[in-house]
Amino acid sequence: MKIKLTDDVMRDHTKEKAMAGPRPVVMSGPSGAGKSTLLKKLLKEFDGVFGFSVSHTTRSPRPGEENGKDYHYVTREVMQAGIANGEFIENAEFSGNMYGTSKAAIQAVQAKNLICILDIDMQGVKNIKRTDLNPIYVSIQAPSMDILEKRLRDRKTESEESLQKRLHAAKVDMEISKEPGLFDVVITNDDLDVAYGKLKDALLKEIQKVRDTSKS
Repeated sequence: MKIKLTDDVMRDHTKEKAMAGPRPVVMSGPSGAGKSTLLKKLLKEFDGVFGFSVSHTTRSPRPGEENGKDYHYVTREVMQAGIANGEFIENAEFSGNMYGTSKAAIQAVQAKNLICILDIDMQGVKNIKRTDLNPIYVSIQAPSMDILEKRLRDRKTESEESLQKRLHAAKVDMEISKEPGLFDVVITNDDLDVAYGKLKDALLKEIQKVRDTSKS
């Protein structure tokens, strides 16, 4: 009993040291695993419970994208200065552009008493493990590489070169997700309803906390 109490006290202390508000959720998994579909179902069922942190990037806005809504668009110099000052919880470089999640972006969501969802790659997951954020880590995986490849090909949105890059990244992702203790829950998205049930179960405690706080 004594050990459990000590663990709880330590956990509470970590939470105090971390950001106030509901625990964030780190969602990770390769393109084609079904993260977006599962998130849409979650947001539809639990309206007003979740929020997304707005990431920073050094890439230029695409047509229709808004600064502060889709991304915070900044120069490489501004981003590098922020990283050096410890303002980012995670950052990565992809196709010559920098991407990152700032602590302020997460706090902005938590301040509204919302569960902050972070859709992050494996590199970002490992970076967050070194912080005091204390999120729930969820990995969404496809049942097999063959099924993942079929899903990506069916989209008809990728060149062959781009598809092969995604498949290679997915293979690495799938292997890393098996590391013991890296994720709180690994969900194999074979049946969408079953996968959604598992995702909901993993987050239900935090969802209830948000709803209880909203009522009071």
